[in-house]
Amino acid sequence: MSGTDRGPGEAPAVVSLRGANAALGARPVLRGIDLTVRRGEVVALLGANGSGKSTAVRAVVGQVPLSSGELELFGTPARRFKDWARIGYVPQRTTAAGGVPATVREVVAAGRLARTKLKWPGKADRAAVMAALEQVGMADRAKDSVGALSGGQHQRVLIARALVAEPELLIMDEPMAGVDLASQEVLARTLRAQVEAGATVLLVLHELGPLEPLIDRAVVLRDGCVVHDGPPPEAVGQHALPGHDHVHPHADAANEPVRTGLLT
Repeated sequence: MSGTDRGPGEAPAVVSLRGANAALGARPVLRGIDLTVRRGEVVALLGANGSGKSTAVRAVVGQVPLSSGELELFGTPARRFKDWARIGYVPQRTTAAGGVPATVREVVAAGRLARTKLKWPGKADRAAVMAALEQVGMADRAKDSVGALSGGQHQRVLIARALVAEPELLIMDEPMAGVDLASQEVLARTLRAQVEAGATVLLVLHELGPLEPLIDRAVVLRDGCVVHDGPPPEAVGQHALPGHDHVHPHADAANEPVRTGLLT
């Protein structure tokens, strides 16, 4: 069924992976997974360490090529999809500027480029940058160097960078990992606002935590296969998903381009 097709009462598909296979080096990571995210849904992608969660979202944003299978974004085959401003992506375990000296405002402004087609930002763009920073509680740090931020503050800046292009689809890879409680609460509030505004959200999570009330559907991966697609499991975390220790050796995000697919 095409990503634009839908049953009675179903919203159109924003993300559609069908029979998706992918490998990292010689190691198969995704093994024929099917994943559909429909407009307005909040979907959590769950699973133990090494189950393929991060690879799945990186395949969606073009950072990991599929060896076989199909990917459609907003009903368009990925190979023909060009409107990356419709997608906001927050990667896991990376620094906001990748080691390059920059202010908080400069990092967030970089996220606006997908929408402005690389044109020099105007008044409306500068206002959007400050609005995104206000959403994540970082407006008062706009002129500060990102090198002076804590881990939780870094994560907030990355979220603001994704939000500033006003995406229809927001993809976040383990946004809660390693951040303090205050930043987790800011993230939950920010996501709630995005959902109320009609955004579609795909999250990779270790556990649902404060985001649980927002989740419509959970997709659980095991060994690169989908083993559950439906209501969130009653217990998520160490007991339901053994082996997840917050270490992701397959995704060294600090040493790879942050938005490879989003700039093609």
